[in-house]
Amino acid sequence: MRKVVLVHGFWHGSWCWSRVTEQLAARGVASVAVDLEGHGLNGRQPSTRWNRPFDPAAFAVEPSAVAAVTASSAAAMLVEQIRTIGSGEPCIVVAHSQGGTVATAAAELAPELFAHLVYVAALAPVAGLPSVAYSWVPENQGELVLRLLRADPAGVGAVRIDPDDRDGHAAIRETFYGDVDEATATAAISLLSADSPLGIPTETFPVTAGRYGTMPHTYVVCTKDNTIPVALQRRFVREIDAVSNAPTTVVELDSSHSPFLSRPVALATAITGLCGRA
Repeated sequence: MRKVVLVHGFWHGSWCWSRVTEQLAARGVASVAVDLEGHGLNGRQPSTRWNRPFDPAAFAVEPSAVAAVTASSAAAMLVEQIRTIGSGEPCIVVAHSQGGTVATAAAELAPELFAHLVYVAALAPVAGLPSVAYSWVPENQGELVLRLLRADPAGVGAVRIDPDDRDGHAAIRETFYGDVDEATATAAISLLSADSPLGIPTETFPVTAGRYGTMPHTYVVCTKDNTIPVALQRRFVREIDAVSNAPTTVVELDSSHSPFLSRPVALATAITGLCGRA
């Protein structure tokens, strides 16, 4: 059975997959959650995040320590993580949200390491656009992410939020964790990073049928998503199909943007169903 590599999205880290890895283990599936470049243990926080008293004006202008990270550099790191985890054998790679951008670039770099690429409410920029360009397409109407930003991304080199603002927790929960119980959502918010690298969503990279398109793809559509609206998720499915050798398998979950917290059993079941086919 193939090993599973779990890839988080912006502001998150490997920690967000803990409930899914537990469920996968119960099903006999070996899985490893990784920290992307610029995130988790590979991330760096703005020093002004920790200053007391907190200065929102200083927080809004401090240059990010992860500004040099790009989609290409993060993809190169992910390729090496997958190679290590799978001992060079292909793995099933499951990518959430903006992690889909990195996984897409990695799949183009090293398709031989991907037995199956699974997107979970993820960005999949396969049509020649950087993922940031989808922020302004009609299918993205209704998203709630942009209101969370606390700095000009171009000015600081990162997409910056403030997880430590207790008054802003309701907005973060509505955006990411709408169907997650309050205690878990509060714990998750406390673990979020402030910065995610702007260079990941702004980079355009090639995606070809001869490399990326050779592997099977699955897209898990989250039907209550306030971060990547359902219409945009379905657009990504159509664009993946246009560059792939076979149609994308679509799985629907009645969940918010974070089924790894609200529906870990259902998500693990969906992933396990792919393991025997990869």
